[in-house]
Amino acid sequence: MEAWMWIVLALVVVAVLAVGWQAMRSRQSKQLQEGFGSEYEHVVEETGDKRDAERELKERRDRREELEIRPLSGEARSRYTSEWRAVQARFVDEPEAAVGDADRLVQEVMADRGYPVDDDFERRAADVSVDYPEVVENFREGHRIVHEQDQGNGDTESLRQAMVHFRSLFDELLGEERTPEEARR
Repeated sequence: MEAWMWIVLALVVVAVLAVGWQAMRSRQSKQLQEGFGSEYEHVVEETGDKRDAERELKERRDRREELEIRPLSGEARSRYTSEWRAVQARFVDEPEAAVGDADRLVQEVMADRGYPVDDDFERRAADVSVDYPEVVENFREGHRIVHEQDQGNGDTESLRQAMVHFRSLFDELLGEERTPEEARR
C-alpha cells in the first residue's frame, strides 16, 4: 500500500474514533440531563461549565451509590407522619419555631434513611439530588428561607412557603425506597 493510502486510512480511523467519542459524550450528557432534570441546569449554572457540571453530577451519583440508603419501617413512617402533623399544628402559634422543627425533622428522616447529615447543607442537598432531583430545589429554598429568618428577614408568608418546601422533600423521603431511576419517573 502506498504512503498516501496509509495517511487516508489513519485519517478515517481518527475521524471514526472522534465521532464515536462525541456520540458517547452526547449520550452521557443526555442521561445526566434526563436523570437530574432541573438540577442539571442548576449545576451547570453554578459551575459555569457543562463539563465541570457533568463531572460534579457523576461524582454525586458515585457518592450516592456508596451510601446504604434504606426504606423507613412502617413504624418510623407513622411516627414521622405524626411528628409532621404536630409541626404543622405548631405553625399556627409559633411559625418560626415550627419551620425550624420542620427542617430538623427532614434531617432526622434523611439520617434514618441513611443520608449523611453533617453541617454541610450543600453536601446534603447534593446527596439527596441524586434520588430526588425534582424536589431538591425546594429543599434549598426552604433552607434559604430559614437562613433569612435567622437573620431577621422573614415574614409569616415566607415561613409558610418554607413549610411547603420542606414538606415536598419530607413526603418523598417518607415514601417507599426507590432507585434513582424510579425517582425520576
